[in-house]
Amino acid sequence: MLFSGAHGGRRPAERALIALGVVALLTPQGTVSLRAQQPPRLTLHAALELAARQNLDLAAARRRRAVALAGVRIARQRPNPSLSFTALRDEPHEGVFVGQPLEIGGKRRRRIDVARAQGGVTEVEIATLERQVRRSTREAFYRAALAHAETARLAEVLKLAQRLQQIAQQRFEAGDVAQLEATQAGLEAARAEADLEVARQREKVSLSQFNALLNEPATTAWELRSTLEDPLPPLTLSDLLQRADQLNPDLQHLAQEQKVEQSNRELLKAERIPNLDLELGTDFNAPRDFQVGPRSQMTVMLPLFTRNQGEIAQSLANQLVLESEATAARRAVAGRVESSYFDFAAQQTQVQLYRDKLVPVARQVENLAEESYRAGKANILSVIDAQRSVQDTERNYLESLFTLQSLFAELEETVGGPLD
Repeated sequence: MLFSGAHGGRRPAERALIALGVVALLTPQGTVSLRAQQPPRLTLHAALELAARQNLDLAAARRRRAVALAGVRIARQRPNPSLSFTALRDEPHEGVFVGQPLEIGGKRRRRIDVARAQGGVTEVEIATLERQVRRSTREAFYRAALAHAETARLAEVLKLAQRLQQIAQQRFEAGDVAQLEATQAGLEAARAEADLEVARQREKVSLSQFNALLNEPATTAWELRSTLEDPLPPLTLSDLLQRADQLNPDLQHLAQEQKVEQSNRELLKAERIPNLDLELGTDFNAPRDFQVGPRSQMTVMLPLFTRNQGEIAQSLANQLVLESEATAARRAVAGRVESSYFDFAAQQTQVQLYRDKLVPVARQVENLAEESYRAGKANILSVIDAQRSVQDTERNYLESLFTLQSLFAELEETVGGPLD
């Protein structure tokens, strides 16, 4: 029956090829190939993990770890020995000597401590960038979700406008309204169609920006599995302040700088103990006294005038400056956390107001206006005003949801660690 009618004239070979194509589409392998064309699914958690692995700024920053490790390796190096040969007209005429500087007083260990503390600063800077990328990724994800939701909303707006256009055209054909109302309804439908097309282009832009953070091709399309209305975890101000005091990147950076300064000061104290220079060798060719004679020498610099007094005093002053900056930064961070928390709480109230009251009421008014117009009890301008009102309300609701997610991302970065 598949090859009857218009296809009855096909040759058997052609019919066999068509049958094979149909079977291939119905097989599991054909189903898999069709599914492979669908956009990959992506949750917020997966997006954050993908950005942590693939973001180019993070990849470049993490390479600085090798620089910090090389600094520790440099600090572990010991002084090289020296070899000297002398040839004189006086006796002894020749000599060979080997010299070795010996660091005493724990200088090498202190240098390693300084290098490790500087490596700790690098780790804090990398962690700070990771938090910044996390915030940017979260905001870009929900900006793409907002663009997608806006496209879906405008698609529904177009359906409403086309339905209103159909109602107006039916009433015009029945002689109930003037042609002006049918024309106005058509204009609203055309405007809704144009807005939808613009929204689709903006969605592509938001996805390209999101893909740039993930280091994915700009044209990669995602099926975002997290939405703007995803619930956020409950937050308390006291818990946020406590976590910020431990995790805030600015405070961590200042704390690590204090460790660097303290290690550097310990190194300066150790360098006050002079190095010991040992020299061992042999003199040759002193005919009247000997042919071969051993020789040794030890040299110590006397720390009479310079004992790193100025450097140590400068380090102590820097330590006091860092402590004052840490105190001021701690209060500033607490202030930012408090401000962000209250903004977040206020935005939650606004979202709840839109979700529970404003959006349902606006939709109800729009439905009533449309029914009244259909029954001939209202003019088309009332319906258009009601539709525009519900559009504005729904758009503001979506923007308030995005603002809430953005405030959460800002609060998370200020605290210095994940909050969900």
